[in-house]
Amino acid sequence: MGDANPWVPRATCDAFCVSADAAPAGRVIAVAARVAVRATLAVALLSALPLLAIPLPGRSHLQRGYCRLMLRALGVRITVSGSPIRNLRGVLVVSGHVSWVDIFVIGAVMPGWFVAKAELIDWPGLGFAARLMKVIPIERANLRRLPDVISTVTARLRAGQTVVAFPEGTTWCGRAYGSFRPAMFQAAVDAGRPVQPLRLSYHHGDGRPSTLAAYVGDDTLVASIRRLVAARRTVVHVRVESLQLPGIDRRELAARCEVAVRGGQDRRGHGHALAA
Repeated sequence: MGDANPWVPRATCDAFCVSADAAPAGRVIAVAARVAVRATLAVALLSALPLLAIPLPGRSHLQRGYCRLMLRALGVRITVSGSPIRNLRGVLVVSGHVSWVDIFVIGAVMPGWFVAKAELIDWPGLGFAARLMKVIPIERANLRRLPDVISTVTARLRAGQTVVAFPEGTTWCGRAYGSFRPAMFQAAVDAGRPVQPLRLSYHHGDGRPSTLAAYVGDDTLVASIRRLVAARRTVVHVRVESLQLPGIDRRELAARCEVAVRGGQDRRGHGHALAA
């Protein structure tokens, strides 16, 4: 099997990490109505996907607006804080990876090309969305293709395009994390372009940390969507961290960006003081 490769990143998260709020007694009808409305809106948005393929001026604004509408259909809201988003060309955007939803979250804030697992292209509906949203596919189990992916990312950055990558290489639940693999950062070093770290955290409507959006273990796309649309509200906090210059060492660059994205948390999600 492809995942037998010892170099392929693996998360220790599984279905036990994912929790969803149960509907209170007497609210089953309200939840069913909410699911029906959101599902209808999501289908309508999928039918409008071909519009993203039209090479119109201001296409990035169209992509950003589309992503926000899709998130709203899923019951997801976004808040953005931290450093200002700089209007620079050729930036590598990196963040931790919790879910397929991350692509729409970042697309709503900093639209661009996304490096994502090749299987995403084959998903019904969302696969079509992935192609139109300019996903650069990466085969996790075929590391011999990794240099080609890095070359593609380097070329995009040199051409002044924004590229988004998830350096953990796989999804985690959001309370535990993986380390940032340095390979993708080589593209920023080779292109001489800066890296923009983003810190994403998912919460329930009342502010409690949430693993509801996590896509880990043997989870399915249908089950993941069902959890999101049934929840009253999911809030994603996007914190824009300081822009990082590429330097000449991809490992050092990866370490700097991981510190920025973690925000003082270790890989189990517990806060700790960072050394000065």
